[in-house]
Amino acid sequence: MKEKWKTLLLSSVIICLCIALLRYPQHSFEAAVRGLHMWWDVVFPSLLPFFIVSEILIGFGVVHFLGVLLEPFMRPLFKVPGIGGFVWAMGMASGYPAGAKLTARLRQQQQLSAIEAERLVSFTNSSNPLFIFGAISVGFFHNPNIGIILALSHYLGNICVGFMMRFHGKDENDTIPKQKKSLLRQAFRAMHETRLKHSQAIGKLLGDAVRSSIQTLFMIGGFIILFSVLNQLLYITNITKRLADMIQYALALFHLPSELSVPFIAGLFEITLGSQMTSEVTNATLLQKVIITSFILAFGGFSVQAQVASILAEAHIRFQPFFIARIFHGFFASFFAFLLWKPLYVQPLESAETLPVWLPEATIRWPMLYIHWIEQYGFFVTATVCLLYVVIAFRREKPPV
Repeated sequence: MKEKWKTLLLSSVIICLCIALLRYPQHSFEAAVRGLHMWWDVVFPSLLPFFIVSEILIGFGVVHFLGVLLEPFMRPLFKVPGIGGFVWAMGMASGYPAGAKLTARLRQQQQLSAIEAERLVSFTNSSNPLFIFGAISVGFFHNPNIGIILALSHYLGNICVGFMMRFHGKDENDTIPKQKKSLLRQAFRAMHETRLKHSQAIGKLLGDAVRSSIQTLFMIGGFIILFSVLNQLLYITNITKRLADMIQYALALFHLPSELSVPFIAGLFEITLGSQMTSEVTNATLLQKVIITSFILAFGGFSVQAQVASILAEAHIRFQPFFIARIFHGFFASFFAFLLWKPLYVQPLESAETLPVWLPEATIRWPMLYIHWIEQYGFFVTATVCLLYVVIAFRREKPPV
């Protein structure tokens, strides 16, 4: 009976979506074009290098080398193997959904148990510093100091989620193996054995890395376009407004103005639009807007979560623990944003400091320069790589003579 109601609900939602697409074709088209531009100009060229490099590092066994070295650190703190440190670093550097892709890849190679994969993916998916500093703090808020608070609260919240998820499930591999030999020697041996086990020509390895990365990015692009249209349709049909009317009572419990409810709902579906709308609210203090933006960045939006769910399903990793972790990450990040506001924003301004003394001004400028470069030349990067993908696919499928 439960499955019948689920089928009825899903079919009803799809029918309503089709009706909305027919009712508002112009708005749907414009939203799809916006999502396509975001993927084509920014998301594809910025994520592709990280995906390709990650695949190559896994193929050469470098990940196993780092896994042995980081085992004494990752196992007692987060109850995941040392290779989780590589996933964590790449997830922070490249942003959503790199952590999920790498976790699924390692799970498919039997480098992680199911429980370890659920723990790892819960805290290795995060927004990258370029997006936080460049797009959010400078692009939307026009204030680089905001990026410091958003970034610290975001990553501190992720660490808290990792500590929390170490208690998720039970695993036989929770104990740290005793090191009988040199840790560095063991790490090199693991890398060497992995390379010999998966030995293949460099050309084939590079081709497989490019093909796998582009296929993943195509999937990501489809979700970005879909949720861009869905968000626009929800806004036009006033569903966003009705949901905001319900959420404003929850915001009142945290002494947040009701004007932030609509941007908050929009951010639950897509983080870029929600962050932009939050920055434009006039009847709210800057601290209140930073708290909401911090929650939106940590939650990730249903668009990102749909991408992660699709990736995790291929490796048979449950999505529910990841979703619960995103909710906790949102509250952790919002709390840290409130906690860090006075020491990192108010006090530096009172002492006539534009930036904390420990943060060089160049640290703030280079993310924005990179964002501008991506926006200017990202089109050519995407077009070139897509053409390369077509050539590789054609040569792979071409029958031998």
